[in-house]
Amino acid sequence: MYPLRKTFVFLFLVLALKPNAQETLTAEQSNPIKMGWMQGFPPPKDKIISAIDGSFFRFPAMRYSVCHMRQFMPTTEVKAADTNLFELPVKLDPSIDAVTFLPWNSTERITWQESLAKNYTDGILVLHKGTVVYEKYFGALKPNGVHAAMSVSKTFTGTLGALLIEEGLLDENKTGADYIPELKNSAFGDATIRQILDMTTGLKYSEDYSDPNAEIWSFSAAGNPFPKPPSYSGPTNYYDYLVTVQKEGEHGELFGYKTINTDVMGWIISRVTGKSIPELLSERIWKPLGTHVDGYFQVDGAGIAFAGGGFSANMRDMALFGEMIRNMGKFNNQQILPTSLINDIKKGGNRDAFNQSVYGMSLKNWSYRNMWWITHNAHGAFAARGVYGQTIYVDPVAEMVIVRFASHPEAKNAKIDPTSLPAYHAVAKYLISK
Repeated sequence: MYPLRKTFVFLFLVLALKPNAQETLTAEQSNPIKMGWMQGFPPPKDKIISAIDGSFFRFPAMRYSVCHMRQFMPTTEVKAADTNLFELPVKLDPSIDAVTFLPWNSTERITWQESLAKNYTDGILVLHKGTVVYEKYFGALKPNGVHAAMSVSKTFTGTLGALLIEEGLLDENKTGADYIPELKNSAFGDATIRQILDMTTGLKYSEDYSDPNAEIWSFSAAGNPFPKPPSYSGPTNYYDYLVTVQKEGEHGELFGYKTINTDVMGWIISRVTGKSIPELLSERIWKPLGTHVDGYFQVDGAGIAFAGGGFSANMRDMALFGEMIRNMGKFNNQQILPTSLINDIKKGGNRDAFNQSVYGMSLKNWSYRNMWWITHNAHGAFAARGVYGQTIYVDPVAEMVIVRFASHPEAKNAKIDPTSLPAYHAVAKYLISK
């Protein structure tokens, strides 16, 4: 297995690599424009980054690539709206920069503005009652650009799956094999649609990137869009890999955040609708929202979209999605998603299953529903979350939506949450007080 790790160390799986010696660079020092990545005709050799050797996703080069993923990987578009584009009203509030909060496990308050650099923010937007009250861009991200959403991608797939349940095209009590017979002998064969959506499946699958024998590397190899080496004999695309996943433990007992749940959900959605995730997302959500900029998904060698982490999108377009969710599915003069679906997300998932997982230690009393993270805090906030700091954070009480794109040196949100989650709540309380 170890040779595969070196051959296929890309497609977000370089998340495994420990931050290199340059991780001590600050946000300002690692600014990708100042560092000169991929600039020039041609760029200097020491400023060229590549998917082949994995350098495109190592810090600090990653701070450039997150805004230019299709320079490195094959992609397919998520078409934006052609007509009825939605224009967000803007009334910026510079006082937000001075809002202070106490980071977790700290005795010293910091400002909202200070937190942005600490979290290597590439772009951040705050909506209050549907109006842009804060919007800033850093590094390689521009207002009309796109940024890798990482595992925020999961939330779009989960929301589409929940929509099909609402419309009766999926039965949450049926199993993966009921919809895809090829999954019969896999761990997903007897897992229900609800268990897959809420990630309470029992899977023999590790995403421990420090372990060269972890199953994540086989998944990586299968999804490699480039030619396989002659010695390779494993699965050749995402779906080929999913049928090999074996069961470990019982379904429904424990929350286990594993990307392959989303990719199998994407397969089920596509089999039922006859459309790819990018096509369906464009048709049912992206175009109705009135989005302005085409997004895109990374694809494997068979053209299958990486449903669990391959989406790149525009920040303002992401904000339209968040605002639609906050408004109970209604936006741009139409009911895009059923109110009942939004209520199902907001009620959350199995808290006991979540609290017994490794996530229950840092995110106590949270839950997971339809591939959304539910805080169950006093404001009933919930979020889409992705590694390196990506988020869509919805606070119903404060009538607030925050979208953040980032490129932190470390992947895990556990490194970022202490100066992010309390910051979001502090801004929410500030907006309520106005």
